[in-house]
Amino acid sequence: MILPDELQRVAEAMARAEDETLGALVRRLLAKEISRRQNARPPDRADELLVAPLRARLTGDLADARNWEDLRRRLAGKGFALREAGGGLALHRHPTGERLCKASDLGFSYSRLMRRFRAPFPGHRHTHLEQRYLAAAAPATMGGDDDDPVLIEPF
Repeated sequence: MILPDELQRVAEAMARAEDETLGALVRRLLAKEISRRQNARPPDRADELLVAPLRARLTGDLADARNWEDLRRRLAGKGFALREAGGGLALHRHPTGERLCKASDLGFSYSRLMRRFRAPFPGHRHTHLEQRYLAAAAPATMGGDDDDPVLIEPF
């Protein structure tokens, strides 16, 4: 193996410090890098080239829907559906079911939609999250005056 002089000197010094041969050092470091790459989790972020057109096409529907059923109808009319995904929601093609991105990638997280609709996503399993966000969405008042709502969220 031919290395530039400076890289060769540094590698030999590293091998001496580890009390191993240069070849053993290279094999060990290469094996470690291969393992890291093979076992690395892929990023859980949708491709912006996919998300940007979806965001442009669906933002109005996500923003204007009055409740979960209204949102379901709007998305289905355009060939999409929301489904539970872990603690949140993901956008899928309808009816094929192909997962496209997280709802939060579109700018509408599950907690935000739940607060706005004042209801959990139908059939969502994370009820402990639902209670937290629904409680935060309940109208609060200062000093018992119902006409003076508290506008600061508790989190």
